[in-house]
Amino acid sequence: MSTSAALKPTAAQPDLAAVKQRQHGAWSSGDYAVVGTTLQIVGEQLCEAVDLRAGSKVLDVAAGNGNATLAAARRWCDVTSTDYVPALLKRGRERAAAEHLMVEFREADAEALPFADATYDVVLSTFGVMFTPDQDKAASELARVCRSGGKIGLANWTPQGFIGQLFKTIGQHLPPPAGVKSPALWGTAARLEEMFGSQASEIAAEPRMFVFRYRSPDHWLDIFKTFYGPTLKAFAALDESGQAALKRDLLALLREFNHADDGTIVVHSEYLEAVITKR
Repeated sequence: MSTSAALKPTAAQPDLAAVKQRQHGAWSSGDYAVVGTTLQIVGEQLCEAVDLRAGSKVLDVAAGNGNATLAAARRWCDVTSTDYVPALLKRGRERAAAEHLMVEFREADAEALPFADATYDVVLSTFGVMFTPDQDKAASELARVCRSGGKIGLANWTPQGFIGQLFKTIGQHLPPPAGVKSPALWGTAARLEEMFGSQASEIAAEPRMFVFRYRSPDHWLDIFKTFYGPTLKAFAALDESGQAALKRDLLALLREFNHADDGTIVVHSEYLEAVITKR
């Protein structure tokens, strides 16, 4: 076997660079901030879970439009907000400026953070770092930049929750690349133990519930098809009949999770709130 053939990605060793490039295209499409801003309460709750103290140096990784960023800045922390999608950082800057909050924004890859070891007291990520293709590398980076005794606070969708099932449903119509771990694994205590256990003195993980509230099933679908990159890209990749089938299955998923009986959407979506104390 030639060296080049030996180095070719296989089903067990996927081309993570190619996966990352496709994901970057997905998160750069639409306008995630339209959905992201509805999740603000999660950032607030995560900052309380890690017991943020004023003056702490805080890093928000894969920050999107800055939910955890703004929550930490409101608590008088020294905050750096990072993402690899410039348009999302721009939205974060606009939000911080509107509230007169001091935040440093930097473009950065969660799998290769441009910061020295042990720089931050607290490292946060809400529904962000969980989507990195190389999960172990991303976890290692979160731990590397966090000081000893510092905390890593994460909010990650669970496999059995609504968003976990949304990605499972999309995957039934557009199978994910072979060998790539599901993002929803970040929403399990077992996977967090695998990734952080050797560097943690404590891992506390509790299931929480976020509630999506939309005007109607069609309103939710329109927002997610238009602005939420993964859903937008899924519909764009399917032909007309495939789009109709995906729409049917997504509306069925909404019916399964919806608690409202007045025509609106009140969908409970489980996530795992984790606080990891660095050894």
